[in-house]
Formats: sequence, structure tokens, C-alpha cells
Amino acid sequence: MKRPFHLFAILATIALTASRPLPPEVANPATFLADVKTELTKQWPKNRSITLVFHGHSVPAGYFKTPIVNTLAAYPQQLLKRLKDKYPYAVINVTITAVGGENSEQGAARFQTEVLSHKPDVLFIDYALNDRKIGLEKAKQSWQAMIEQAQQAGIKVILLTPSPDLKVDMANADNILNQHANQIRQLADTYQTGLVDSYKAFDGQRQQGDSLGRYMAQNNHPNEMGHVLIVDELVKWF
Repeated sequence: MKRPFHLFAILATIALTASRPLPPEVANPATFLADVKTELTKQWPKNRSITLVFHGHSVPAGYFKTPIVNTLAAYPQQLLKRLKDKYPYAVINVTITAVGGENSEQGAARFQTEVLSHKPDVLFIDYALNDRKIGLEKAKQSWQAMIEQAQQAGIKVILLTPSPDLKVDMANADNILNQHANQIRQLADTYQTGLVDSYKAFDGQRQQGDSLGRYMAQNNHPNEMGHVLIVDELVKWF
């Protein structure tokens, strides 16, 4: 008895699907930084310096209410403190290459000379707030360029979605910040990098009825409490 043609088509589709590689996913927090975490546990004289580089705009640079720069309360230094509590034997260098007012296109232009030159063990990229000025496509190209250069150099990359701007309605799922957040999530999937979803963390507070204003030093810069929300997500990778 001959099998119907459509059955052959179904079987062929199943076989083709099974032979395809699984789609990439965001890196697994349990394993992504395993080698870095091992280094962080080593004691002298077997340990070495671990370098964390934070590349982006005014938020990782530490701007609160402009022109005040509250370096020690911003998330890079808060993360350092949390890591030192967890890894007391570690020598950890935190390097800030972030520039207030900069977008990812500008950040990509100085990436080779001012970021890769530090030879980071882990690189954090946070540009989405300012990328609204250049649009999704240019932002995507710039993030891709930085991710690819970093990965070619063997650097672990963690991408950050944007923290809030109080002028943007987060209740509208199609708002421009969430569009950039979605693009960053897709980049994390494509390149299998780490992802810190700052946008989701703040939006979760909003959805619980909390006032986002409590977490902001000005409309587009988090205060210390806001930076804590970001650090709570960052530290999960360590």
C-alpha cells in the first residue's frame, strides 16, 4: 500500500527539523562565568587580578542628578562590594569606560582602543537609554560590532537592557525603551551572551504598584535604590 504524499512531506519535515541545530539561547548564569568564578575563589599566591569593564553611558558612569557623579553608589562599584563580600580572596579591578551622553555608535568607535585594551575578563555593555537618539538599526549594528570584537578576544560579555526614563510610559509595551530592550534580548540570544534585564526589574516594581520615582535621581538616572535593582540582577551571574 502506497503512503499518501502528504505523509512523506510530514516525515521529511520532521527529519529536517531534527537535523537542524537548536537555536541559540541566552547564556546560562550557572555556567557562563564558571572560569571567572573559579579564579575569584583562589587565594594568594595562586590568584590573579580579575578585570570587570563597564562600557556605556551616564548610568554606569555614575551620574545621578546631573552634574553630580555618585561613583560609589552606582552599580559597578556596588557590584564590586557585593563580590568582595562573596569572594574575600579576590583581587577585582573595576574599570569604567562609560561616558555620559554617549550612544553605542560612539562607544563602538572607541571600543578597540579604550575597552579591549583593558583585557577584561567580563565586559558589561549598557547603552540603550541613549540609543533612542540613533534608532534601532544603528544601535543593533553598533552592539553587534562590540559583541563580536569582544568574543573574538575571548571576553565574556553581559548585555544590559535600559533602566527607566520617567518620561517614557512603561505601561505601553510598545514604548521605545522596551523596543530597545527587546532588541538587546534578541542579541543576547543570538550571541549567547549574558543578559541583565534592568528594564524588566524596574517594570516589575511598577507592575507591583511601586512608584518608579522612588528609584530615580532624575527622570533618566537611577538613584542608589535604582542601582541596587540593577546590581541584584548583575550579581546572579557570579
